[in-house]
Amino acid sequence: MRVGHKIFLVGGLPITIAALIALAGWLLLAQAERARDGAVLAGAIYRTLTLSTTVRDEFLAARPAERTDHAERFARLTAESAGSLDELRRYARTPDQAARIEAARAALKDSIDQMQALVRITRENDGLTAEMAARADALVSLADQARDRQRAANTDLVVSLTAKAATLRQVRDVVGAVNELRALVAEAEIDALRRAGTAPSGERSAEPAAMVPVSMVHVRNAARDLAAALKGDGRGAEAEELLILTAAYEAWRGGEEPRPVAAGGVVPDHPPLPSPVNVLDEWCDRVLKIDGSAQRALHDEVTQLLSYAVQANETEQATQNIALETLKLGQRTAEALRRRDVPAAAAMLEDGRRLSETAAALPISPLIQGEMIEAIDGWRERLGTTVEGLRRQNEGIAAMDGLAAVIGETARSLNEVFIDDADRFGTFLLRLLLVGAGAGLVLGSTVGLVVARSITAPLRQLQRGMLALAADPGRREMAAGDVGAAVGRRRDELGDMARATAMFVEEIGRRERALRRAKEEADRTLAELRQTQSDLIQAEKLASLGQLVAGVAHEINTPLGIAVTTATLVRDEAREFGEVARTGQLSRSRLTHFVDRMQEGSHLLTANLARAADLVHSFKQVAVDRVSDEHRRFFLREWLGELLRSLGPLLRRGGHRLDLDAPDEFEVDTHPGALAQIITNLVKNAVVHAFAAGEAGRITVAVAREGDFVRLEVRDDGRGIMAADRERIFDPFFTTARHSGSSGLGMHIVYNLVTGQLQGRIAVESEAGRGTVVRVEFPCRLAPAVPLRQAPVPQAAAAR
Repeated sequence: MRVGHKIFLVGGLPITIAALIALAGWLLLAQAERARDGAVLAGAIYRTLTLSTTVRDEFLAARPAERTDHAERFARLTAESAGSLDELRRYARTPDQAARIEAARAALKDSIDQMQALVRITRENDGLTAEMAARADALVSLADQARDRQRAANTDLVVSLTAKAATLRQVRDVVGAVNELRALVAEAEIDALRRAGTAPSGERSAEPAAMVPVSMVHVRNAARDLAAALKGDGRGAEAEELLILTAAYEAWRGGEEPRPVAAGGVVPDHPPLPSPVNVLDEWCDRVLKIDGSAQRALHDEVTQLLSYAVQANETEQATQNIALETLKLGQRTAEALRRRDVPAAAAMLEDGRRLSETAAALPISPLIQGEMIEAIDGWRERLGTTVEGLRRQNEGIAAMDGLAAVIGETARSLNEVFIDDADRFGTFLLRLLLVGAGAGLVLGSTVGLVVARSITAPLRQLQRGMLALAADPGRREMAAGDVGAAVGRRRDELGDMARATAMFVEEIGRRERALRRAKEEADRTLAELRQTQSDLIQAEKLASLGQLVAGVAHEINTPLGIAVTTATLVRDEAREFGEVARTGQLSRSRLTHFVDRMQEGSHLLTANLARAADLVHSFKQVAVDRVSDEHRRFFLREWLGELLRSLGPLLRRGGHRLDLDAPDEFEVDTHPGALAQIITNLVKNAVVHAFAAGEAGRITVAVAREGDFVRLEVRDDGRGIMAADRERIFDPFFTTARHSGSSGLGMHIVYNLVTGQLQGRIAVESEAGRGTVVRVEFPCRLAPAVPLRQAPVPQAAAAR
């Protein structure tokens, strides 16, 4: 028998038993369903009545324009509940259930009547509330109208006060100027008497016209200021009179007093002319009397206007307070009505009475005041009616809450009764299902066990063969025969599975052998590539060292050549001096010349030999550092100076300038050979790639300490790096100058040395046409036992 037939037998027997049980259960479920429908309907009635109570509360809380919708919804819900109670009669099995349904219907009818009365009272209150709001708005409008009138009067008062103040200021300016003029005239008279007392006896003190006393200048300026003040006050005639009197006084004070003379030289008996100083003083006294009186009158008027302004402002503030109190009273009243708080709403009547008394005491227009009092009294009258309606409304709500509680309790009890009936039918059905399920389980388990053994035995045999094959991969050549022989003779689904497994194992073995051969070939290729890369890196290091040797040798040739030439000249000078000395013809000048030549030669020899010794010492230390991979302690700035001097020939051919920016000297513990290789490669890379042929540039090596790390930057002012090339700058064998002999390993070696031996990080910043900055950061002290990393450069390295 095939596996499918066995599975059908195992599944069909329990299904047949379940069908018989289901037929018996259907009959029981029909009765339970009827009871549950009754319970559901009772629960729906309870929820509908609860919702109708919520709708009633929403009706009370809604705005007057929206209450009609809530009232209509309450009517629909109560009508729906009445229909549901009529339908619930069909599910009643006992007289007690029928009596409860009738009681609920009677309570629902009373609740509907109470709601209709509540709607009528609420609409009456809404009308009264609208009239109260209109009265309050009218009162606010009247208060605003009174305030606007008072504000207009205040504006006129301010205009008058401003004009009076300006006039008072002009009069005060004139009075002050007159007093100042009189004081200066008095001072001038005192000055004249003092000068007259110092003159010889019997002579009148006179000064030339060009010598005007300072006091007269002050009098003249004061008279001009007073004339300007008079003209500003619209008194031009008086200003002209003042200027004439001042000029007369000044002329009188500057010369002889005129005397009348008759023919024959006899002085007639004539009364003396009035003195100009007296005339000027009388004029000032007259102006002071007139303007002083005007100043006092204006001062009194300004004081009275200020008093009126204060009273008007108080009246305006009181009127504004009436409007504010009206708004606040309206808000408090609306809040009390919204909360249906009868005591709080009744308390607003007393507040309205006080507001009416305040309006009656205002010093405003009697017409507006009467309208305001009438509006407040009308508002209070409607508030009293509204409070009475609110009291009846609360009584109706309380009655409706009691009826809703009765209806809800009845619906809840009916729901529990129907649920109990459904539970009894469900319990009987559960017992039937348990007995049938037990019998079906025993029979189905027996049949299933037999069928399962007929299926699992071949599967275990196939599993054992697969596990043995997995434990010994060498048997895969014969796996197809071993697995196929196990269950391959079966003609059911298990036999098909065994034959397919044998083919699958054979295909896996074939592919595994092919993958093994491909892996071995890839391993050999990778080893060759790594060896080639290592050889190229070593060759690059040796080539860099060779260039350093050649450059240092070229640098040493120059000072050594100068030293040899100088030594030859010194030898020739000494031989000639010896011949002159032997002949006895040695003079002082000859001796002085010889000494000068010897000093000059010894100086040249010392300087050039010291230069050659420094180059040899620098090359020796740099060469030792490059060959050795040992790390040691050294002072970084001094070490960099020696390294950059050894790189001088590399830059001198192109005319480039190499600067060291190291303000502080500090000690580091790292690999000097790796650091020298890094700086050499970066400088060489800048010389080769940053500048065009024949173009001289500047390369700066900057170093600074930042905490426990050293920040080293190699900057150039060359043409920069293209954005597409910056992503690949650290890739091995990538170069843009392969035509000039570059291998593309310089920056790759730098990256590996920085991240490996120096335990640091490297980043490149560059823009086309604006130079390049290579930033290297490494610790001042190496961490112990850090192996050299030769990993490939990630794609994001150039972006750091």
